[in-house]
Amino acid sequence: MVPAMETLAYGQAGFEVTILGRLVLAGILGALIGLEREIHGRPAGFRTHLLVTIGACLMMIVSEYFFLRYGGLDSTSAVRLDPARVAAQIVTGIGFLGAGAIVKESQVVRGLTTAACLWVAAGLGMAVGAGLYVPALVVTGIALFSLLFLKRAERFLKKDRYRNLTVYCLGGDRCLLELEETLGRWQLRVVNFGIENDLSAGLVRYDFVVIQYGQSVTAPLAEAISHVEGVKKVRIR
Repeated sequence: MVPAMETLAYGQAGFEVTILGRLVLAGILGALIGLEREIHGRPAGFRTHLLVTIGACLMMIVSEYFFLRYGGLDSTSAVRLDPARVAAQIVTGIGFLGAGAIVKESQVVRGLTTAACLWVAAGLGMAVGAGLYVPALVVTGIALFSLLFLKRAERFLKKDRYRNLTVYCLGGDRCLLELEETLGRWQLRVVNFGIENDLSAGLVRYDFVVIQYGQSVTAPLAEAISHVEGVKKVRIR
């Protein structure tokens, strides 16, 4: 039964009870996802997700209420109603909130999962506000499964890992050649390279961005590079 039929069946009092139920359900579903983010120390956590879901739910309820109240106006009326506009603006608005959770640090981008959670939370609020309870529950279950279990499964996957390698050397070309040979032995592919010559200190700084496949070997790699002749300092991040 569509929300309009549901409202007409129960009347104004029934509609208000339905509204309260939707808001509570939206808050619970958003809080479940936010709790996982809160446990992992993310900036958008329990309270943020709860507020996003109940806010989106309330906007959908208001949109539905306007349609029910003024939807009977004919084509000659100066008032034009389009309930879909509210949903479209929610999607646009949540994009700005999600963008604020994304942080780029050098080659590492953090916050994408949190931004996606906020986007899903807004969708949950919209679904509950529109009376789509079963889809909202299913999406909540899938989201929690992804956050709680798939993250653990990722640890067993062999995947490319990007690393920033900075090496300070005495000397020039010879040290660079030995560094490239060492990276080759460790089966690391260089995707970006930079060089800086400090004449006052007599040091040459090499910046590598490398791709590391499979298991992380950061500490052994730093140890191997430190034994290259002329290397004075190594930093991997």
